[in-house]
Amino acid sequence: MSTIREIENSVAALRFVNGVTLSLESPLVMGIINITPDSFYDGGKYISSHAAIERSEQLIAQGADMLDLGAASTRPGAEDVTPEEELKRLLPVLEYLVKNHPNIPVSIDTFHASVAKVVLEKGSSLINDISGGADPEMYRTVAKYKVPYVLMHIQGTPKTMQQNPHYNDVVAEVHEYFAKRIKKLKAAGVSQIIIDPGFGFGKSVEHNYTLLHYLDRFTSFGLPIMTGVSRKSMINKVLKTKPENALAGTVSLNTLALLQGANILRVHDIKEARQVILLVKQYLTSNSLAE
Repeated sequence: MSTIREIENSVAALRFVNGVTLSLESPLVMGIINITPDSFYDGGKYISSHAAIERSEQLIAQGADMLDLGAASTRPGAEDVTPEEELKRLLPVLEYLVKNHPNIPVSIDTFHASVAKVVLEKGSSLINDISGGADPEMYRTVAKYKVPYVLMHIQGTPKTMQQNPHYNDVVAEVHEYFAKRIKKLKAAGVSQIIIDPGFGFGKSVEHNYTLLHYLDRFTSFGLPIMTGVSRKSMINKVLKTKPENALAGTVSLNTLALLQGANILRVHDIKEARQVILLVKQYLTSNSLAE
């Protein structure tokens, strides 16, 4: 089984263009802020700039290492949002954070290269692309601004991805997807790549748990691994809960992800994620002492 200690040897840190460096010797926590009316868990809560900024302050106070702003819902069946609408929602919050919290890297969750270009000009530090580069300009845009890029796996699109997803071997196929796109990203000049298996994005419950069980297979790329299981249906369908009651399930799966080599937890609940990291580190330290 891969552990946090093993991953440290291959990936030392994330370096951002504003001079901020985040060490990966200990896992990082990325806080989710959905500036949308229809996200699966907190849709509508932070649609106003004021509410999103307030939420940002809360997550930073709780210990978020990074923030991830998304202005287009990617829940199953979600309708498309225009790049213009994305930017209208994103920019006031991004500009506030860049000015008031320059040491907190701000990720933008978008699959539009035109959006990425504008937010990178405005000070965003990271692009989180759920499409894996569906926009042919995305890789070149990220390379130009020399920022880290989250390469996520998805089968289909948010509108279609949960319509009977099928794999012959989900682990092998996701691994192959990463191998091909990592090669393209490096050829385009992107040097800092984070991989995300895309839990819930074109996967059944069984696919999701198989990927989690074999998450350590993806450490072979020598790249940081980000996991996003927070309050998702892979928890609720098993426990018969709703997203608002899925914190215990989220904590459980984040623990398993860390033990399987995850470097970054993308979550709604910062305090609990930080507690999970401390407990897993203590567990691994105790195990090494016994050896």
